[in-house]
Amino acid sequence: MTSRTIARMLHTILLAAAPVVTILAQGLSPEITGEDLRTHVRYLASDELEGRASGTIGNRKAAEYIASELKRYGVEPSGDNGGYFQYFQFVSAVKLGPQNHMTLETADQVARTLVVGEDYRPLGFSSSDQVSGPLVFAGYGISAPEKKYDDYEGLDVQGKIVVILRYGPDGDSPRSEFGRKTELREKARVAREKGAAGVILLIGPANDPEDALMKLAFDQSPGNSGIPFISMKRELLAGSFAAHGIDLKSIQDSIKSSMSPIVFDMQGVRASLSTDVQTIRATTANVVGVLEGTDPELKREYLVLGAHMDHLGYGGQGSGSTRPDTVAIHNGADDNASGTAGLLELAQKFAATRKDLRRSLIFAFFSAEELGTLGSQQYVEHPPVPLAQSVAMLNMDMIGRLQDRKLTVGGTGTASRWNDLLNKFNRDSTFTFKFEPDGFGPSDHSSFYGKNMPVLFFFTGTHEDYHKPSDDWEKINYEGEEKIVRFVYRIAEQVADESEKPVYARVESSARPSGGDSRGFRVTLGIVPDVGWSGEGTKVSVVQPNRPGEKAGLKDGDIITKMAGKKVLNIYDYMGILGELKAGDQVEVEVLRDGQPVILHATMETRK
Repeated sequence: MTSRTIARMLHTILLAAAPVVTILAQGLSPEITGEDLRTHVRYLASDELEGRASGTIGNRKAAEYIASELKRYGVEPSGDNGGYFQYFQFVSAVKLGPQNHMTLETADQVARTLVVGEDYRPLGFSSSDQVSGPLVFAGYGISAPEKKYDDYEGLDVQGKIVVILRYGPDGDSPRSEFGRKTELREKARVAREKGAAGVILLIGPANDPEDALMKLAFDQSPGNSGIPFISMKRELLAGSFAAHGIDLKSIQDSIKSSMSPIVFDMQGVRASLSTDVQTIRATTANVVGVLEGTDPELKREYLVLGAHMDHLGYGGQGSGSTRPDTVAIHNGADDNASGTAGLLELAQKFAATRKDLRRSLIFAFFSAEELGTLGSQQYVEHPPVPLAQSVAMLNMDMIGRLQDRKLTVGGTGTASRWNDLLNKFNRDSTFTFKFEPDGFGPSDHSSFYGKNMPVLFFFTGTHEDYHKPSDDWEKINYEGEEKIVRFVYRIAEQVADESEKPVYARVESSARPSGGDSRGFRVTLGIVPDVGWSGEGTKVSVVQPNRPGEKAGLKDGDIITKMAGKKVLNIYDYMGILGELKAGDQVEVEVLRDGQPVILHATMETRK
């Protein structure tokens, strides 16, 4: 099937999935008003749209609503094949394939065939592979010599299947002194580095009385662990522990009280394991429209105005919900129906005054922001007009909870005149600003700044309803949001009208708040990883100025495959290795550049 045929089919699906919703907004004013914002947010954050998770019917309904509004305003389509939608695929979930098998052989040489889903279950990031070997108990599977705790010290796990416990020596505290080392992805990396063939995870009993299995869930990050990783009912190994005169509860209590590992070979116990975890891909779409400017020369230049339209759906494990154990509609009124509504109001206002536009405007409603700014990455990699013709990007994300006039504006250092322009339109002190110069931040403007474009990011801050089912339309400060959208309108109007375009500036900064490579670490390489990369290794989205990566010769688009002598299969491997380094360490970094291996040498620096 041709891409054009696929696009037409997807467009038909969108039309069939969405109700006729334009009637909801037909009475809206071309002016920017709180009542109009309320109308948009109330629909976008309604239960009907089921949280707008990317790839779902609710997300498609939101996209169709936005497209129908743009068409009604007279904003021209700028998506694929002459339509409003810019389609892309992403990994949305994982499922078990047919080749999951396991046998467990105990010390008395009795082999038992286990049932997947009842006795054991692969985790979503497990590799699909076949392994067999003796079992060895490796405590919590943590190697933290800097904290004088190492489950692997003196333990031979080469070619063996390690049995480990969930959490860490100090229990399930979110403030564990072992931090990232208790994460399952990190435990998998360490086991693989130590030479283990596979990992069996046991849950409890100290922190989890129920003898349960981990759920099969996609953690929104591509790349598998490189070895099979399963959870298994602990009762299946109770006899093997008893043979050593000990049980798991006693082991956990002893480790917690002494902070000393307990590890041993599980003599005579073997397992044969075949894992088969398959990814499920889904399709979603950005919604993109354009208003052409009137100046014969400047209309060839574009100002991009953006907001993301997706949210978390029903939440649950791996969704990003701050209530991951609660499965309920996460309506996302502030995050980011508020920004979406604001962008619709801007589109309507500019369409009504288009005769005054000199530059052209692009209105980009991104999907899959909650999965790692995938929609905006799709846009910058496949822009409807060349990025060189775009002069700046203004982004609105969570602008619905204005309190005490406090407005955070990110990216203020990415163009030399941003501060003056922002202050010019705030002479009446409508807002108390918090300026953040960095062009990287926890939203879609990061994708544009990574392509050397000036950006501004408007944000009213997090709150107690952030990423919870309680983020509902009734809690939005519509009067405050109206002030913000009017303010953004004036900024955009000025940029679209003046002859000189904003001059891009690089900002020396720490890694972005949304997950650059230094968050939570002592040191930094100074890169922003491409979180949407699904291949092997860690792809570098942006190399930050005057940081170790740039000094070593790293370039945007490089794929890190090995670091400090350790293999990098995915972003979790990269972060795990980063966490083991200290300032001053000189490390070899192996990358693929245009398909060819390149070896670089970097000196790690302290995170600022």
